Amino acid sequence: MSSDGNKKQFWKRNAAKVPGSIQHVYGAQHPPFDPLLHANLIKAGNKPPPATPGKPKKATTFQEFESITSDAWDVGDDDDELLAMAAQNLNIEVVMETANKVIENHSKQQERQRLDDATELDQREEDTQEEVAEDEEEDEEEEEDRVEEGDVTSPEVSFASQSSPYTDSRLVKSHSEAPIGSPKDAAGERAALHRQRSLPHRPPVIPLVARMADQNTSGTPAMTEREASRLDKFKQLLAGPNTDLEELRKLSWSGIPRQVRPIAWKLLSGYLPANAERRESVLQRKRQEYFGFIQQYYDSRNDEHHQDTYRQIFERILFIWAIRHPASGYVQGINDLVTPFFVVYVFEYIEEEVENFDVSSLQEEALRNIEADSFWCMSKLLDGIQDNYTFAQPGIQRKVKALEELVSRIDESVHRHMQQYEVEYLQFAFRWMNNLLMRELPLRCTIRLWDTYQAEPEGFSHFHLYVCAAFLVRWRKEILEERDFQGLMILLQNLPTMHWGNEEVSVLLAEAYRLKFAFADAPNHYKR
Repeated sequence: MSSDGNKKQFWKRNAAKVPGSIQHVYGAQHPPFDPLLHANLIKAGNKPPPATPGKPKKATTFQEFESITSDAWDVGDDDDELLAMAAQNLNIEVVMETANKVIENHSKQQERQRLDDATELDQREEDTQEEVAEDEEEDEEEEEDRVEEGDVTSPEVSFASQSSPYTDSRLVKSHSEAPIGSPKDAAGERAALHRQRSLPHRPPVIPLVARMADQNTSGTPAMTEREASRLDKFKQLLAGPNTDLEELRKLSWSGIPRQVRPIAWKLLSGYLPANAERRESVLQRKRQEYFGFIQQYYDSRNDEHHQDTYRQIFERILFIWAIRHPASGYVQGINDLVTPFFVVYVFEYIEEEVENFDVSSLQEEALRNIEADSFWCMSKLLDGIQDNYTFAQPGIQRKVKALEELVSRIDESVHRHMQQYEVEYLQFAFRWMNNLLMRELPLRCTIRLWDTYQAEPEGFSHFHLYVCAAFLVRWRKEILEERDFQGLMILLQNLPTMHWGNEEVSVLLAEAYRLKFAFADAPNHYKR
């Protein structure tokens, strides 16, 4: 490829679409070529370009391609030359005369517009002064009325009343940017302003974030008047020398305020006596007894020092319970039942949420008290449902069978739908009974649910069955929409309850109570 022939051979192109000479596009900047106007541009032997550009000459070598496109970057030269040649062919006198007429007409129009604007401005100023005077009189009368009624004008309305009727919503940087509206626009703005003043005052809308921040300042939402009244009733009841447990159950059925929930749970579970004088001595004795178990059974297995974290505390509680209940031992799921007690009793010592709290930052004495109280209350709970955790878990088997019979009576369509797609109750309801719905509900809802379980006779062992039945029927629409086994199982094991709160739990409990009232004392209602 050292010879010229080889170079030419190398740059040959077989493709037909090779760029050639750049042609002007007809339009505003490049008008159609006029041979009369551009006669001097037409050289001897050259022809004017056709009306429609034809195909460019095919370039066969790089040298030819370079020579064809050498004028590619000289875009502005042709335009200047065309304008210069066009000016030489025009009559200068005609051009000057036309220009003078245009300038003269423009000056006359500006003068007339200036006079009209001045007249309209004077008229608007007179109208504005009259309107302002009338508005001031109306404002004085309205202000007197508002003062008499105790109403206070909001800062936004006051600012609007002080602003000019011509003020735009944007910031005017200079007088030249100020909008000059017609009298109709000014009248419309004044009418709108008058309507705004006549409307009743509405409080400003508080952003959602601000409302949440205000409610959660102390870790709990702001109490309503009804909640404050209920809290006073609880405090009065608990302040007596002997707490009426039956009255405490009635109050607790609809939920227990957070401030008194720890002491209420200890009383309702049977951990503390009703007599106020004996409570402190019972607490000290039971706490010492629990840590005696720790020294006897747990510390002998673990000589090294352990930092108190959630895991170590729960491990000790579950280990001691399994040692003291050899018939069942530890069964998976019992660990969930410790959590509500632990969280409620932690609230005796902190104000913030437990999820973000470092338990090791608590004082040692407080942490020991929480651990011991959680153990004894969990033991009281499990004493009533221990057959759920013995060999083969017969208690759960019976409750799942009772749930199936109950649902077949209260909602036959749901029952038949699950039978149609071969969904067994044991496949989803076993966890409901084993964990007391803790895996199905948020922790806040579980705590509210347990308020009622503590107040209800045999709440964990008997009333829980009706809660599960009401819970299943609650999702009737979603269940009937699923048309296969897999979809039903995914739904029943992942029910959308993360947004639930006290209101949803209260409705669920009310429906469960209705079912209990209808079926508890009539066992034959289960059967067909």
